[in-house]
Formats: sequence, structure tokens, C-alpha cells
Amino acid sequence: MTALRGRARLVGDDVNTDSIISSTRKRESLDPAVLKQFLFEHVDPAFAASVQPGDILVAGKNFGCGSAMEVAVTTVLGAGIPAVLARGFSRTYYRNAINNGLLPVVCDTGGICEGDILISDGTGAIRNERSGETLNPEPLPPIMLAILRAGGLVPYMRQNGDFKL
Repeated sequence: MTALRGRARLVGDDVNTDSIISSTRKRESLDPAVLKQFLFEHVDPAFAASVQPGDILVAGKNFGCGSAMEVAVTTVLGAGIPAVLARGFSRTYYRNAINNGLLPVVCDTGGICEGDILISDGTGAIRNERSGETLNPEPLPPIMLAILRAGGLVPYMRQNGDFKL
């Protein structure tokens, strides 16, 4: 895991990729700097403007369900959000997150409130500054950690030329 410090932004259970960013928006642009202004626009039109770089999305179960569009990950990254904590992810969103350099963290998010400051020193545990609770997320396999450290799958492949454990 990488070091994190950010404000929790709660989004709930069963967050669909079309809720993250409408699929029609990718017809206008694929630039994350443009798309970030539409993050959760149909859920909360003011959400994108309220995001600060370093904020951390906190969800319940089944985050990223729906279509497999990568733009649902790159929009989150474009908004300056480095990680999503959730009780569970759809398989495609989880892999798209790893491949694009967004940290997906599987853990119990039930005790996290909107605005809580979440801190990880990179050793794996995440501390909630408000409650003092320590979250112990599921560990990522070494290859996924290596891909994340490189900034995603394409940078990893450029650095390594092949998958190496």
C-alpha cells in the first residue's frame, strides 16, 4: 500500500460506473482534467466542485458495478482522488483501478464518516483520525503493488517490459 492522507468522501453501496461518470460524457472528451468536473454529476451536481486533491472515496459494497468503462477510473484520478476504500468492488472496476494507478482498498468502511481524515503510512493499516480506529485492509498481491507503484499497467510495462513477480 502507498502512504495516504485524505478526507473521506462517502458514496454508499452499489455505486454504478454511470453514476461515477455518465457514459455520454466520454463522447465529449477522454481527458481526465475535463471529465473530473462531471464526477457524480447525476448523484450530486455539487460533488465535483467540492472535491479537493487527496480526498478518498469511501464506499460500501459493490463499488464500480455496471459497465467496464475505464473512464470511471480515470475521472476519479483526474479529480485528484488517489484511492477508493470499499467493502467490495466489481471485478472490472478493481482491475481497471489497478491498471490505471488508482488504489482500490478492500476493508470495513462502516465506521467512517463524511469528512473523516484517513491516514496510512504505507504499511497497510489505515487510521481514522477522528475515531482512532485502525482499518486493516485486504493485502494486495505483489504484482498489483508493483503496477500501482509504477503508476499503472502501461508505465509498469514500459519500466519492466514484462510481468515479473
